This record gives sequence, C-alpha cells and structure tokens, in this order.
Amino acid sequence: SGVIVLSWYPPGMADENGEPTDDLVPVVLDHAHKYNLKVTFHIEPYKDRDDRSMYHNVKYIIDRYGSHPAFYRHKTSTGRLLPMFYVYDSYVTIPEIWANLLTVSGSQSIRNTPYDALFIALLVEERHKHDIHRSGFDGMYTYFATNGFSYGSSHHNWASLKAFCDSNNLMFIPSVGPGYIDTSIRPWNNHNTRNRVNGKYYETAFSAALLVRPEIISITSFNEWHEGTQIEKAVPKRTGQVVYLDYKPHKPNVYLELTQKWSEKYRKE
Repeated sequence: SGVIVLSWYPPGMADENGEPTDDLVPVVLDHAHKYNLKVTFHIEPYKDRDDRSMYHNVKYIIDRYGSHPAFYRHKTSTGRLLPMFYVYDSYVTIPEIWANLLTVSGSQSIRNTPYDALFIALLVEERHKHDIHRSGFDGMYTYFATNGFSYGSSHHNWASLKAFCDSNNLMFIPSVGPGYIDTSIRPWNNHNTRNRVNGKYYETAFSAALLVRPEIISITSFNEWHEGTQIEKAVPKRTGQVVYLDYKPHKPNVYLELTQKWSEKYRKE
C-alpha cells in the first residue's frame, strides 16, 4: 500500500494562502483506510517553530491520530515501528535547536519516549547534509520537482547524497515530480519551469531515483496545480484568466498510470 504525506500545520494555523487544515485529518485518515493507504505528516514551517513546539506537535499528532488504522508507521532496520515526520524548511532552524529534540542527550529529547519517530529533514544545499546529521535527524528528502533548482533536487547529486546517508546511518529519500510550472503565481520564475515532455520528465526522475536504491521515494505532489506538479486526473479546463494544464494527447489518468508502473518497478527491485 502507498503512503499519503499530508501538509500539516498545528491547529488554528495555516499558510498565508490557506485555511487551517488540522480539522481535515480525520476525514483523510478514514478515506485512506478504505483504500488501504497510510497517512503521515509534512510539518510546515510556522512562525517560531522550535524544539519545544515541535515536541508538542508530535505529541499532539500521535496522541490524536496514532491509534487510527491508517496512521503510518515505518519498520526500521532494527525492527522498530515508528511514525515518520517530514519537516519542511528544517534548515531555517539551527542544528543546536534540533539536537535538543532529536539527540538522545538533548534537553527536550524525544528519543526513546512514546513519541519517538523518524524525522526527515529537507536538504536544499550540499552543506545541509552535515547540519542534518548534526541535528539528529533520521534522514533527508529533496522535495523540489525541478531538476537543477537546488543541489538536493538535482538528479546527478543523488548518488553522492545516498553514499553520505549510508555512511552516516541516515535515510535518503529522493523526491520526484512530473514537471514544474509556477509562473501563474511567480511570474519571474520561468527559468525553473520544466516541461513534462509527455511523461518523459517524470520517468527520468523515477529512473534517477531507482538508480540509488533508496528505501523510500517521495512524489511531489498529488495536486499542486499552481506549481504544475499535479499527477491526479486532469481534463482541459479554464476559469477566467487561468487555463489549467491537461495531459493531452494522453488520457486524464496518464500520470497515475506512470506512477503505478514505476512503483511496481521499484517494488520488484
């Protein structure tokens, strides 16, 4: 079964373009369970996020949702079953603060408590790999769907990142995407646009990810239309000035089919 990683803000908080979403979590969990999917959390960077507030966030999530059958737990190499949290923009917080939470001797340590989990940091620049290791994170992911946008999102750097992770007992989780175009919201960002090339871009990303044999591959995203990374079913549509991209000449579900194809390839390997 697959795992849905849900963008999450603490109760009452949201990003500047949205509304609080914690109320939606039970609905998502219930629906996921119907389809044999698991759900975990992508903790977004809210104001003043630090070791203490993160401890409370994790405690809240596990206390509230941890007993739901769709709540994801990852089986570690030592056989432990642990929740998993992706921490977006983790590099904004200095390693010393993270170490309070994520190392065994830290002042706010969550390790070996009922709230212990696998914490996955965002790697953007190469130097972040040392910070992530020092912080006590369990792994790193690359997030961005634009090959070449950052050190982490550049496919050709994945082999050396995987080697670094292997030698430091960290998980490496490359992120793949079907293309990228965010000029409807960031008109200046044209140079980061990546053409889908009828699915070839997505397949190239998957192929690069499989080459490094990671334990997990993450997909960015299911439905971020404004960044052109959606893989859900799409038909031609326009509203006012906005023309939504579609997958013609392919079928509306071509990216779901490609996802299935590569997931099966990955499982076999």
